[in-house]
Amino acid sequence: MFNRLILIVVFVPLAIILIALAVANREPVAFTLDPFNPGNPALTLTLPLFIFLFLALAIGMIVGSLATSIKQGRYRKLARQRGAEAENLRQAVSRAPAAPRGPALPKPTN
Repeated sequence: MFNRLILIVVFVPLAIILIALAVANREPVAFTLDPFNPGNPALTLTLPLFIFLFLALAIGMIVGSLATSIKQGRYRKLARQRGAEAENLRQAVSRAPAAPRGPALPKPTN
């Protein structure tokens, strides 16, 4: 039920906004990689503007995800190491013989 609510509240308005953006920006634009000769057809790509916008958004998300992953890599490595150490300690405790609970008391003599 909660997942359906999130779907309706977040993704439906986002989809409406993206569709409106695509409809409003459907005119073809030229994207050239040669700043000195912009008319060079080998290095010019002509597509609707919304495709370039969506590509920029996707590339930004990928680059941001990679940067976050690289930045947090040391913390994940440390967590893996500590998890392995904890598991080794659990196994060592389960293999150890049971120790007596307290000091052994001498039997009283009557």
